[in-house]
Amino acid sequence: MKSIPAFCLSLLCGAALAHAADRPNILFIAVDDLRPELGCYGKDYIKSPNIDRLASTGVVFEHAYCQQAVCSPTRTSLMTGTRPDTTKVYDLVTHFRAALPDVVTLGQHFKNNGYFVQGMGKIFHGGYDDAPTWSTPWQTPKAVAYALPENVELNQRQFEVEPDDVAPARPPKGKVVKPVRDRAKDDTAASKFDTRGPAFEGADVPDNTFQDGKVAELAIKTLQEMSQKKEPFFLAVGFIKPHLPFVSPKKYWDLYDPAKIELAPNPFRPKDAPEYAILPGSEMRAYHGIPEGRIPDDLARQLKHGYYAAISYTDAQVGKLLAELDRLGLRQNTIVILWGDHGWKLGEHDAWCKHTNTENDTNAPLILSVPGMKHAGEHSRSFVEFVDIYPTLAELAGLSLPSHLEGLSFKPLLENPARPWKQAAFSQYPRPNSGKPLMGYSMRTDRYRLTVWVGRDDHSKIDAVELYDEFFDPQENTNIAVVPANAELVEKLMKQWRAGWQGALPVAGHN
Repeated sequence: MKSIPAFCLSLLCGAALAHAADRPNILFIAVDDLRPELGCYGKDYIKSPNIDRLASTGVVFEHAYCQQAVCSPTRTSLMTGTRPDTTKVYDLVTHFRAALPDVVTLGQHFKNNGYFVQGMGKIFHGGYDDAPTWSTPWQTPKAVAYALPENVELNQRQFEVEPDDVAPARPPKGKVVKPVRDRAKDDTAASKFDTRGPAFEGADVPDNTFQDGKVAELAIKTLQEMSQKKEPFFLAVGFIKPHLPFVSPKKYWDLYDPAKIELAPNPFRPKDAPEYAILPGSEMRAYHGIPEGRIPDDLARQLKHGYYAAISYTDAQVGKLLAELDRLGLRQNTIVILWGDHGWKLGEHDAWCKHTNTENDTNAPLILSVPGMKHAGEHSRSFVEFVDIYPTLAELAGLSLPSHLEGLSFKPLLENPARPWKQAAFSQYPRPNSGKPLMGYSMRTDRYRLTVWVGRDDHSKIDAVELYDEFFDPQENTNIAVVPANAELVEKLMKQWRAGWQGALPVAGHN
């Protein structure tokens, strides 16, 4: 690609540039099940040097929230720039084009504006790719899930029904298996089905044994090819770790001392919260060796060790990609964004995985690095949502914004990370609830998290309300909505909640 001099953020963020060749490239990095547990988020016990270096060149968003804490709905929301009630994707079996057949996705919008758009790894949920998004077919290299033969054999037991957000697998040759309940519809269904390999593994093998190592190699090769093209590129690279199973090469396990790994400080359910607000995590129970009920401390520590090792494994792949970007001389004209699709529980509230409206599950990492930005290395505590990523990248590239978007470009936060911004962020999660379908709508403000459980088909029927004081109770351990003295506060927040995301936009004069 023709070398373009470094440019300042004010120029990059200005009016649409005249020629596509003058527009910045986009390196779009997705990480599956990554909670904001990284060195750049103040977690110095995590070994994430490459993502931390990326953060030093960009802005770290501490209050970035997904719209629904499970893979397909959150990725759909981000890639379409619309919220789950618009996409109608609340599960892992619905494609967004059923409800939005003509929607222009993020990648598609860049493609329509002269970009070469390519995707690899996990961008959309497995099995639900979207061909119109890409200039060339999306691809993911094939790789083993486990390295050790005994674990490979255990993993062959899986069949049609898979844990939550893992693509369905075919049964072993010569064997007929009987499907069980649909886990995408019932989070408790997998709790008694041990159908997969172990939840973690640390074999002494090279990085490219597994999918993320192969994806990094493919991304590097693709960058080399893209550097020869005349048009700007949008390269989407999706890494699957630290998603279960927590499998990574042994050298990443060796970065951590298991004796120093601390367990969750609140291994109990929130007081006075509805029983269905937090489920134990059936996705975890589908793996060999994970018991029903409470997970023993020794096993919990092993699981956290595996999760941390998987973070470091993915961090190393990110580092390889960024190093190649530098080597090719592309960094000076490439916007790099890294996001985790949602948070994750590691024993908090005596639960694992995601699938709730809690802070643990809805708050996710988001780092945006733009060449020439004057606030590189700074943090923003302003609220941003994943639906905001689409308009932000489009505006940074000088593209017009489609009318269907339900997010807001946070470009102004790059110019002033501390400026007043959104008053709240919004998430949601459904529950079947024994034949009475509910939807929990959650609003996170600077001080509180309010979650209102309403009838799925009749939002006027309120089943339960949760309220947590994030200042005095940041772990969300006590629901104070049931305290009579808080009735006025609840009603005040309910009024704000009813105004929705439109009512939380920056006030006039602060845009």
